[in-house]
This record gives sequence, C-alpha cells and structure tokens, in this order.
Amino acid sequence: MNRTVLIIDDEEAIRFSLRGILEDEEYSVLEAASGEQGLAILEQQDVAAVLLDIWMAGIDGIETLRRIKAAEKSRARESEIPVIMMSGHGTIETAVSATKEGAYDFLEKPLSLDRVLLLLERAIRAHDLARENRFLKAQMDAIPPMIGDSAAMRALEEKLLRVAPTEGWVLISGENGTGKEVAARRLHALSNRASGPFIAVNSAAIPEESIEVELFGSETTGPGGLRVTQPGRFEQSHHGTLFLDSIGDMSLKTQAKILRALQERRFERVGGRRAIQVDVRVMAATSKDLQEEIEQGRFRQDLYYRLNVIPITVPPLRTRVDDIKPLIEFFLKTQQATLPQQRSFSPAAMACLKNYHWPGNVRELKNLVERLLIMAPGSIIDPEDLPDFIHIKPGERATSSTPWDTLLENENLRDARIAFERIFLKTQLARHNGNISRTAEVIGMERSALHRKLKTLGLD
Repeated sequence: MNRTVLIIDDEEAIRFSLRGILEDEEYSVLEAASGEQGLAILEQQDVAAVLLDIWMAGIDGIETLRRIKAAEKSRARESEIPVIMMSGHGTIETAVSATKEGAYDFLEKPLSLDRVLLLLERAIRAHDLARENRFLKAQMDAIPPMIGDSAAMRALEEKLLRVAPTEGWVLISGENGTGKEVAARRLHALSNRASGPFIAVNSAAIPEESIEVELFGSETTGPGGLRVTQPGRFEQSHHGTLFLDSIGDMSLKTQAKILRALQERRFERVGGRRAIQVDVRVMAATSKDLQEEIEQGRFRQDLYYRLNVIPITVPPLRTRVDDIKPLIEFFLKTQQATLPQQRSFSPAAMACLKNYHWPGNVRELKNLVERLLIMAPGSIIDPEDLPDFIHIKPGERATSSTPWDTLLENENLRDARIAFERIFLKTQLARHNGNISRTAEVIGMERSALHRKLKTLGLD
C-alpha cells in the first residue's frame, strides 16, 4: 500500500510538526512550501494523499486543488488522489467551496493530530479500494484464458486451480513462447490477491546498471532540498504478485540482491533512509534449465530453492497439437473485428499446421495467424497460403532449404539457439545410435545434464 503523503503549506512549523507525527506512523512524507511547488511534485510522484493549506502566498489552496483535479482529468485517472484541506480561518462557505472543487475533507487549525491520522487512514483506504477495483477490472478484461483441451492442458489447468489460492511461490518453466506469463497471470487472477497489482519484470530486458533502481526504487534530493521518491517494482506489487520473467538471465550480482529481498521481505530504496517491508507473492519464469545453470556456475542454488517452492511446467505446442485448432479460433476471434471479411482455415491447412514442429510454440502460431490474415488473398486459408517451412516434416530436408534456413525463420536469438540445440543433439544422438553416455562424452557434457537438456527440448 502506498503511504506517501504530500504536505503543501507555506508555514514551515506546520510542515515540521506534521512530518514528525506522520513519520512516527510509518508514512513517507513529501513537503512543498507553495501550491506551485506541490503541483510540480505531483507531476513526478505517486502519492496516496495530500494535506493542502488554503491560505498561501502565490496560488491559494482552492486554486491548487482545482489544478490538481484538472490534471487528473487530463490524464484520465480512474482513482483520484484524496486531498484534505487545512485552514486556520475556516468557515462553512470555505469548506463547502473546497468540497465542490473535489476535496476529500476539511480540517481546521490548530490541527487535532488524532483527527489528521483518522482522516488520512480513511482517505488512503478509499483511494486504495478504488485502485484495487481498477486493477481487478483491468486484469479480468485483459487476461486471456489458457486455451486448449488436450490432456497436457487439462493437467496444467488442474494444477493452476490447486496452486492459485495458496501463498506458495511458483517457478514456471517452459520453452519460449509457450505462455508462461499467461499462466502466471491466470494464477494471480484466481488467487486471493486478484484485487492487488500484478507487476511483471522482464529480467533480461533491464540493464545491469539500472536493475537495482528498477526493482527497489530510489530516493533523491530535489530542488530546495525536497526528498523525491520513486517506488520500485517490489513496492508497486505490495499486496499483489511480482512476476520475475527470464529469471535465468539475471546476473549473479543481481541474483544476490534479489535473494536478500526475498528472504527478508524488506529492502531499502537506492539512496533511501529506511527499510520498506512488503507483502508480495513471487512468481518466476525461465526457459533455461536452471539445474544446468547451477552446475555451470551461472545461477545461485540458494535462489533456486527459494523460488522453486511449487514448480509448474507449461508444455510445448508440439506435444499438444490438438490445441492448435482452438488456439487459431481464439486468435481469429480477437482479430476478426479489424478484418474486411471473415476468415477461416481449411481442414487441409489445419492438418499441415498440426504436422509442423512449432519451435516458437504458441507465440509463433499467433504471429503466423496474424501474418496470414494480412497476406492470404481469400476468405479461406488453404495449404498453398502457408509458408514453405510449414510443409516440411520434422527430420526432413527441404529441396530448397536446409535446417539452417529454418533456424533463420526465428527472429529471436534465444529461439534460434533452442532450435539449433535440438538439431545438433538430434544429429549427435543418431550418430552414436542413441547412446546418451557416449554422446555426452563426445560433446563434453555431463550425462545427467544432457539427459535434462534432452527432456527440456522434447527429445527424451
């Protein structure tokens, strides 16, 4: 829960007094000595509530309130920041005017600190409730279901339903493009934290030098000595779910920082002065064999055991080809509104798609359907509309292309590497008559590591 309060008052003594009592109650406090300064802070900071004095030099409190509300409308905010007005010359007319402009409540000076704390608690609770409702609606609207009725998908759905209501941390494994984030979002939507935020972090996409600020946030000193805070992903996911995608791509240095935060469930912002405690359910995902990464010294064993409380594996598309038809129907349904005519796949085209090995899994299928909807000329998509590589069965060589040409169909480096490993290991196994021990010796891998790799690639 965000507990940052902005005090806008031109009297330093009032700000000092309020800061002391609020920090004693574990609020984070920002200060502004004028309406203009307060508006500038709100441009940069996410605050839970504002304490705003009415009588100030420059723009007064009523005009500041108007500008706060106007800014919220221009940004189409769905939950307004509660603004509590303060005045030493309060009248009924002033209170009514402030309420009409959107103030949450009104306090008379000298302030009753008990009433300040009571109003803040109520205001922040109402603000959080509105935000939670927004999160819940957005997530229920945006979360795609796990499509498919194959035995593998029924088993996966059964496990998700069993795991979701618990607080257990989850490690989701599977090849690229199988839908690991979709599984994580479904777990969150079915959990007791569904009304809280789902914050996804792509571990592979964040530069090493900025990962700490991204995860834990920062505190800096701005103009006039004011403290400027920037919440990180851990803080943003309080009372919700933090999803660490591509966890196997994190550096060892970052892994150590993550491990400490996970163990203690508290951290300090970069440049911060105090520890922040969070209530977060952690889910992580990887397309790598973390056991092999541990053996190679690239992943911390203690972090692996911390994350791998409940392991879940999302199956590759080639092991559930019966799900290709419902997946295509789902993709068509989401795209049809933008198309000039209704489209469908002929039975022959569907049969070709079921015979393809799908190295890019569901993501590759989705991209192919989108491409065909744009490029195929007729309302019925036939086999001749499909790209050449779809017609090549696993293990066959095309007359006009090689396995290396197939590799180049992958736009993602990781997908290409996985496809290469599959071709390479398949060739080596055939060369050594399926003898895993001999193959492992020749290619320079431990037998156990090779066995796990073959299982991961679906070659076991």
